[in-house]
Amino acid sequence: MASVTLKGNPVPLEGELPKVGDKAPDFKVAKQDLGEVSLKDFTGKVKILVAVPSLDTSVCAIETKKFNEKVAKETEIVTLIVSGDLPFAMKRFCSTEGIDSPSLVTGSQYKDFSFSKNYGTHIAGGPLAGLSARAVFVVDKSDTIRYVELVPEIGSEPNYDTILAEARKLI
Repeated sequence: MASVTLKGNPVPLEGELPKVGDKAPDFKVAKQDLGEVSLKDFTGKVKILVAVPSLDTSVCAIETKKFNEKVAKETEIVTLIVSGDLPFAMKRFCSTEGIDSPSLVTGSQYKDFSFSKNYGTHIAGGPLAGLSARAVFVVDKSDTIRYVELVPEIGSEPNYDTILAEARKLI
């Protein structure tokens, strides 16, 4: 079990973080229209799986906007932002921020925590218990994990350049 920090305070995580070379665990999240999406829905694409606590926080909002800008023109890479937000809130956020790229999908784990639990990012205690720590997984077209970044401080952003470089290598 890994841990991260929130404003310097330790935050315990539940589950095991997958390693590079592991098969990506399956999951189910709710889309903005309340339909479900899972890993298999992105078969044949390079996937950037982004775990964030909530789009209602400034760092998560910035991260989502940056990924949208960076992958908007990518046709063989899909970015899935997974948070604890309700699908309605995600839809409002994307509408307000002008996020409408088919290369970026938002998914809510408000009903099913299989994403954060299977990817080892589920926050097990503290003020954000039940949400996900900030992490990014790059998954190839065959659903093998090729890059893992668990951001040590929940309030920090990931390394966008490295993540995109790793994803582009897989196209």
